[in-house]
Amino acid sequence: MNDYIDVKEAAEHWDITPRQVQKLCKEGRVQGAVNFAKVWAIPKDAPKPTRTGKLKPGRKPKAIEAEQNKQ
Repeated sequence: MNDYIDVKEAAEHWDITPRQVQKLCKEGRVQGAVNFAKVWAIPKDAPKPTRTGKLKPGRKPKAIEAEQNKQ
């Protein structure tokens, strides 16, 4: 188990909350993450998952909003 870290360590490394790490693992978005009796084991070298790009209906990405505000 030396090649794995827990949810708390991954959260600190990726600068997100432990709950967000748990959700990413459950969604299968963390490469190599394994669940052992409600505890996630995450490979030390697993990259931080990228955003899916989903936005709430009617929302625009911040980059587009910033560009529109300049005009």
